[in-house]
Order: sequence, then structure tokens, then C-alpha cells
Amino acid sequence: EICSEHGKGIFVLLRTSNPTAKQIQDVGSNDSPVWQRLAVLISGWGKPLIGEHGYSSVGAVVGATYPQEAVRVRELAPSTILLIPGYGAQGGRAAGISGCMDNDGRGAIITSSRGVIYAFRDPKGTEAKNWGKTIADAAEVMRDDINKSLKN
Repeated sequence: EICSEHGKGIFVLLRTSNPTAKQIQDVGSNDSPVWQRLAVLISGWGKPLIGEHGYSSVGAVVGATYPQEAVRVRELAPSTILLIPGYGAQGGRAAGISGCMDNDGRGAIITSSRGVIYAFRDPKGTEAKNWGKTIADAAEVMRDDINKSLKN
């Protein structure tokens, strides 16, 4: 209701990439663990808030380290924008992320905080004066990697 009243959006933490997440998120039966039931709830909460581009302003956070689960979330919540942290440094790969997108390559926001922001710490980019270029290069590599996986 608050999102609708104020023209805002929200992301609900759904499937995190930390190793202990399974202690809570996998509770339930194999057919319907908590994270799947929450995906259905998020989709329902967002239905009245679907905009002109087919997506709701109620989104879900789904770690890139669980690509199979992310595909299932996309099936359960087709109009939900997915915020996908964990690409790169946390082990998420572009090939797994492509399943989070819709048929037009939309529907997800992929983040790589450490992999991009701290790229200058990589031995290839250790010169402090080139930190901006190193970060830009890392962002371009990420973009190209994701775009390549979407074409396959």
C-alpha cells in the first residue's frame, strides 16, 4: 500500500547467497521451501503495482550464486524485477544469471560491488592513478559477459 500511495518501490530479500541462508530459506518441503512460498507472496503483493512495461514496483533480491533457484523465482514471479547481487567476487556467473531475465533480456538488475568497485586492487589495475579506468574496464567486462550469455 505504501509503495502505491507514494509512487515508490521496494525490494524484498528472498534468496541470499550466504552459506547459512539455507537454515531458514530452505525450511519446508522439497516442493515448497520458504523461499518459493515467499516468491509467490512477493508476486502477489506486486500484481496491483505492475507498470506499463510489465514489471511491478515490488522486487525481489535473489543471489547470483543460486542460478537454478533464480530461474524458479522468475517462473513464480514473472512480473517481479529481480535484484541479483553476487556476480563475480561472490561466485555468480553470467551463464546462471541469464535465466533471471525475461525473453527480451529484461527483468533483472545485476550488481557486482566488489568485482567492479575494487577492481583496482586486482594486480592488473594496481596503479592508483588509473583506478577510474580500471573500474570502468571491469564494468565493461561484466556488461559484455552478461550480454554474451543472453545471446546464447
